Amino acid sequence: MIGSAKRRVDQSWFNAKSVEYNTPDNIYDPLDKEFGFTLDVASTHENAKCANHYTAAEDGLTQPWSGVCWMNPPYGRVMQKWVRKAHQEWKRGATVVALIPARTNTSWWHDCVQDIATVRFIRGEVAFKGFARGLWMPMCVVIWQN
Repeated sequence: MIGSAKRRVDQSWFNAKSVEYNTPDNIYDPLDKEFGFTLDVASTHENAKCANHYTAAEDGLTQPWSGVCWMNPPYGRVMQKWVRKAHQEWKRGATVVALIPARTNTSWWHDCVQDIATVRFIRGEVAFKGFARGLWMPMCVVIWQN
């Protein structure tokens, strides 16, 4: 490998039993202070960031969103449905702030994020709760705000 260093990959990411990751406080807290979230649209009861929240049982993809919404969606193939839903709910009047991987090569990025939302790229790796190291993929905060 010319011009690059080998890096040790945290194998725990490949062995994770879920594609849901608990939002780090160092990312959420400043955003909550800035926006004042009223609804967590993709959470569990244990990791919900707002008193008002949707779990898998309530299925935030089928519920109406309102107010100022926080979204840290599952990062698997279903993530694009969450981004499309966030875009749709923004068009209906909600403010949505999301922590997602920067997937700039996807159709959902071009359809729902690029030139539509504000994007804040995160420098370095995001260290989710419960993992020894940060997630290796580029991450960003996307803001759909009226």
